[in-house]
Amino acid sequence: MEEREGELRWDGLCSRDAATRAAALDTIGQAVLRRSETIAPVAPVPPARAADGLLVPAARDGLNQVLARLLMLSKRCPFPDVREKSEAILSEVQELGIRIPRPLGHGPSRFIPEKETIQVGSEDAVMHSLFSDSFAALGRLDNVTLVMVFHPQYLESFLKTQHYLLQMDGPLPLHYRHYIGIMAAARHQCSYLVNLHVNDFLHVGGDPKWLNGLENAPQKLQNLGELNKMLAHRPWLITKEHIEQLLKTEENSWSLAELIHAVVLLTHYHSLASFTFGCGISPEIDCEGGHTFRPPSVSNYCICDITNGYHGVEEIQASPIAAIPSTESVCEVEALMEKMKQLQECRDEEEASQEEMATRFEREKRESMFVCSSEDEESAPTRDVSRHFEDTSYGYKDFSRHGMHVPTFRAQDYSWEDHGYSLVNRLYPDVGQLLDEKFHIAYNLTYNTMAMHKDVDTSMLRRAIWNYIHCMFGIRYDDYDYGEINQLLDRSFKVYIKTVVCTPEKTTKRMYDSFWRQFEHSEKVHVNLLLVEARMQAELLYALRAITRYMT
Repeated sequence: MEEREGELRWDGLCSRDAATRAAALDTIGQAVLRRSETIAPVAPVPPARAADGLLVPAARDGLNQVLARLLMLSKRCPFPDVREKSEAILSEVQELGIRIPRPLGHGPSRFIPEKETIQVGSEDAVMHSLFSDSFAALGRLDNVTLVMVFHPQYLESFLKTQHYLLQMDGPLPLHYRHYIGIMAAARHQCSYLVNLHVNDFLHVGGDPKWLNGLENAPQKLQNLGELNKMLAHRPWLITKEHIEQLLKTEENSWSLAELIHAVVLLTHYHSLASFTFGCGISPEIDCEGGHTFRPPSVSNYCICDITNGYHGVEEIQASPIAAIPSTESVCEVEALMEKMKQLQECRDEEEASQEEMATRFEREKRESMFVCSSEDEESAPTRDVSRHFEDTSYGYKDFSRHGMHVPTFRAQDYSWEDHGYSLVNRLYPDVGQLLDEKFHIAYNLTYNTMAMHKDVDTSMLRRAIWNYIHCMFGIRYDDYDYGEINQLLDRSFKVYIKTVVCTPEKTTKRMYDSFWRQFEHSEKVHVNLLLVEARMQAELLYALRAITRYMT
């Protein structure tokens, strides 16, 4: 078609002006119908046969991608006029006898029933404003946003930070930013994020050859591969020598400002991969695995859906643990609240010595090594994702295994507040401030509820989750009693936390269902926000400390 998918002007749909959107929709509609008429069957297709799906498949030269995008717009655009017109165009194409796509899956998350998520078109004014901002910036309302919007205050900060990192003035060119996002997401085999950023990379003029594998990208980006894998899996191994290699490699060297930008992008997308897997984010409707041109079958699923990332069969048969409130799970909430009360009373009565606090940290760090899922088997990354990084066998390893000792990282010696924040802000202005705001919102976010209970102070629980994640990374806070972690976080919760943070690609719906069984889905998403930000800050601390040591 003359107006191929890449050449159609979609940006008019992002406008807040209804007339601009209407003009763009008319142009798109005319182009799609012109092309559809050239490949439609000569005889009109009776409505009954059209409904049965007995239609010709659309030609492959760009029309399928356009139809998939229209399907996404009909379901996910915050502007009602765009949703309605997109649906009307698809109906006209179907009436011509051409098969149109239908969504696979049910909603933005495979773990959260669609009826419990915010439906596009039924959001309140605050959420609509966030949705419109996101759509205007990205040209889509993605599934991550539709799950994060359980917590609008955090989502606003997240979108502002991500927009700045990807689209505002900064040391790195736009295509480099998306390519680094691809590299980071690929370390965790996160095809969801890889697919999004492949599209964005091409949209901003990136060279398609780079997508054939990291070895086809510039040497400067290839050199970032080592830092990428260490940050993702073993950040405690990063030294000032690794930083020096990147900054002093002749014509392929990085500037300090570029390196800070790259490090923030890498840590952002490693932690966002954790959120994607931790919340069971579904493929986007217009991406691979998010739609199909096949007519519905009796079972609704085939093996190609499953391999494309839609695990319909698994999700339908998934553990019903959370389905029926049980006495046991209700007691679980009461028991947790009682422990919080007892710990608060103990705090008020006596304080452990520094030696005892240190011992408890070492014990918790050691015990965290033995927290692993029963489903913890090695999984080989698919070629489609693994081509974006090197050394596919390199993954998370507990840092004290095999007798190897890594010194504890004392937060008092190098912290985000006292050291990391100012370094980032100095070399990449405003980003330190944006990250700091996002960390604080995630850490302090509370609605003073726990499951069915209201007016609860959850600060002790939030701090235990945050500090447990940092403990897994070897980071110790001198003023925290690590004995509280074992009191507040049970084994199933620890398994979920460690999997989502360290090997997110192994997260299952069963793990999600098995912790905090009486809590709301919004509370489990809140847990994931804590995991995302604690993980990102831990990675940043190791990288920024190495950069500081290089600079001094």
